Amino acid sequence: MEFHWPWAFFLLPLPWIIRAFLPPLKVEQAALKVPSLSPWRLQNSKGGERQTQQNLSGWLLPLALWIALVGALSRPYHSGEIVQMPVSGRDLMLAVDISQSMEIEDMRLNNRPANRLAVVKQVVSDFIEQRSGDRMGLILFGSNAYLQAPLTFDARTVSTFLNEAQIGLAGKKTAIGDAIGLTIKRLQDNPEQSRVMILLTDGANTAGEIEPVKAAELAASNGVKIYTIGLGADVMEVSSFFGTRKVNPSRDLDENALREIARQTGGAFFRARDTEELQQIYQFIDDLEPTEKDPEIYRPQQSLFHWPLAVAFVISLLIALQQRFNRIPGGGRH
Repeated sequence: MEFHWPWAFFLLPLPWIIRAFLPPLKVEQAALKVPSLSPWRLQNSKGGERQTQQNLSGWLLPLALWIALVGALSRPYHSGEIVQMPVSGRDLMLAVDISQSMEIEDMRLNNRPANRLAVVKQVVSDFIEQRSGDRMGLILFGSNAYLQAPLTFDARTVSTFLNEAQIGLAGKKTAIGDAIGLTIKRLQDNPEQSRVMILLTDGANTAGEIEPVKAAELAASNGVKIYTIGLGADVMEVSSFFGTRKVNPSRDLDENALREIARQTGGAFFRARDTEELQQIYQFIDDLEPTEKDPEIYRPQQSLFHWPLAVAFVISLLIALQQRFNRIPGGGRH
């Protein structure tokens, strides 16, 4: 057991100091004159024993009360075992495309056809849950880019915000450059070695105020490393009036721009044509060597001040009951 304020114990002799330096309290008492004390000798002897007991309880309980109050004031606590916080030192900003094209069902999830965003939600949510020690942020972009979750250690909240995202919520088009620009703004004040962005899109830049390549140059100058992921199958069968035919659902994907963004920032470009490839990509990013930091440790503390405070409360009740009993006729005071 340890104490936050051990200096409080210096207050223990305070009642004795006050008694030594302050003048005694003057109490006027009525005098009774009698011709002889012999009739009261026996009674006084019994009263003396009673008075001794009263004096004992008169200073013992207040003394215990004072010690208990000083003990509570010292704020005792119990320290638990040392716990080391897992810190890898990376700040990861996830930028996910939620434009209209993300509703194309060219992927499979649990052996069933699924749209692109549904697959992204499952794979990226698993990735987020594995990022123990990293701060995660989430940007959703379509025609505009929005910060859905700032950098936080609360991976569960980031995953929840991703799962609540809806296609078209940020517009039908794709603003890749604006998503990069917003990421730079959120990461520029962080340590340079830990600025990482993972950009996932299934199209080309068709909206926004800044071109993706120009945004990549700005990201490189600010030390932001960008990993780009192009999502979408190469072949998809669609039904028509004349039967089924094969089309390329990823014909709008600008792979050259994504490669250039990754090259300029020192990241890498990945192509995810199905769920398995997307899982492998995030597994690869998960294995990236983290930037080392000094480990953060803490010891959980359990406050114990309420125990001496409870003792002081009980003693105060006993003192109050004793005083009330002594005031009752026949209860000890004659």
